[in-house]
Amino acid sequence: MPATTAAHHPAAGPSASAPAALRAGPALNPVRRRAMAPLEPVSPRARWVLGLAFFVVFIAVWSFFTLGGFVSPTFLASPATMLKEGGLLFTEYGFHKDIGMTVWRVLGGFVLAAVVAVPLGIAMGAWKPVEAFFEPFVSFCRYLPASAFIPLLILWAGIGEAQKLLVIFIGSVFQITLMVAVTVGGARRDLVEAAYTLGAGNTGIVRRVLIPGAAPGIAETLRLVLGWAWTYVIVAELIGSSSGIGHMITDSQALLNTGQIIFGIIVIGVIGLVSDFAFKAANRRLFAWSTL
Repeated sequence: MPATTAAHHPAAGPSASAPAALRAGPALNPVRRRAMAPLEPVSPRARWVLGLAFFVVFIAVWSFFTLGGFVSPTFLASPATMLKEGGLLFTEYGFHKDIGMTVWRVLGGFVLAAVVAVPLGIAMGAWKPVEAFFEPFVSFCRYLPASAFIPLLILWAGIGEAQKLLVIFIGSVFQITLMVAVTVGGARRDLVEAAYTLGAGNTGIVRRVLIPGAAPGIAETLRLVLGWAWTYVIVAELIGSSSGIGHMITDSQALLNTGQIIFGIIVIGVIGLVSDFAFKAANRRLFAWSTL
């Protein structure tokens, strides 16, 4: 009988013909998120707009205090004066040569540090006896400011390029070593055990498991330390240098030319930002699989 059939099969009743969304209830409704909720991501466009907005506000405040006469030009030049002095640096004082020297020093010292630190960090992360031997010394040296070595380096290497490269090398090598060791040492144990199960030896574990797995983290470490290298090169150029951005800043300070000082600082920031973006783009291209 039809009534009996419907009673034994409730799915054939009116609820079966209702839309699935109505039967599911509020569980399928999209969750409305707040704009300022903790850890809530923003769109790439919003990120660019917010980032540029900060610089607009910063320049507006800077202009208000300098052009409004609240701060003496001797202590802080206005944005317009800074741009004017920057133009003079390029047209009359060959500032592009100073920029080239500074970039060369940063890259030279940084590459030397990476060549030494990355293999040592991999060895420390992979083999615990190596870590036990080097880690106390590396941790001790990591806290020593690179600027403290400048008097000794001037005695040992003079005031030429070797001294400046060594300042950047000392400021970078211990940081890279320890960070790479931590990255390599944090490898997943299940991957290591799986490799042993498949017949890999000790060298194969390092070459085929530890290094590939840690490669994105090592690249990110190099990107971070490259930013620190820029601070070390300016310290090296402030003493006993006849070229470079730091040398220009020192000369401008003696002349009380705050416009040139600020322009030199901004140039350092722009070059560092460009290099940081380039490093990020290279890392995304080389290690796209790490974000999957």
